[in-house]
Amino acid sequence: MGGTTEASALARSLAAQGVAAVFSYAGRTDHPVAQPLPTRIGGFGGVAGLCDYIRAEAISHIIDATHPFAAQMSRNAVEASLACGVQLLALERAPWQAAPADDWTHVPDMAGAVAALPDAPDRVFLAIGKQSLDAFAAKPQHHYLLRLVDPPGALPLPDAHAIIARGPFDVAGDTALLRAHGIRHIIAKNAGGSGAAAKILAARALGLHVVMIDRPVLPPRQVVGTAGAVMAWLGHSADRGV
Repeated sequence: MGGTTEASALARSLAAQGVAAVFSYAGRTDHPVAQPLPTRIGGFGGVAGLCDYIRAEAISHIIDATHPFAAQMSRNAVEASLACGVQLLALERAPWQAAPADDWTHVPDMAGAVAALPDAPDRVFLAIGKQSLDAFAAKPQHHYLLRLVDPPGALPLPDAHAIIARGPFDVAGDTALLRAHGIRHIIAKNAGGSGAAAKILAARALGLHVVMIDRPVLPPRQVVGTAGAVMAWLGHSADRGV
């Protein structure tokens, strides 16, 4: 179950080792990154649908390498692994940590992020994808800079500018972007890892306020941080269905 930079690295390792594996995308982007494994796109239909797929495809191991905020998918994976009797491992990058000089406001969810913005009009970089933009219509007085993988169509925000780009991004580029748009606040999910960290490092260099949305709480599960650890868990066995 992929969709992250780490999932793509794991897919390359699995393909190189000849492991019988399928890469599953949720289908949230129009043009997902091509993978060196057989690929499926779309949801399973909840826990029951995931169990049906596991049985039909003789899957023996589930690797949850989805985005840290794909909470429902991760919860379904935990439930399906228990219901179907298959092993589950999560490949999850460590969250970002604030440095002493950082100006971060931690919030538990998107509603908290909206509430953390000032009432006076200001300039905000929404680094949250397109799924949660509607929440910020509650504060239409701000100018919002958006960076999205796919064109969003009609935007729910009256004063917004969208940039269509796919990461990873670099610190120099994000620093220039934030300066050019006069950004003073950044809304970010604590995705962790290096691929999306440029905006956090740029905010640190520019002294900007970051509203950091903490990760959702998930059921207990075994978690590792690298593709190599996943391969060790699998035992490099090429006769397993993953």
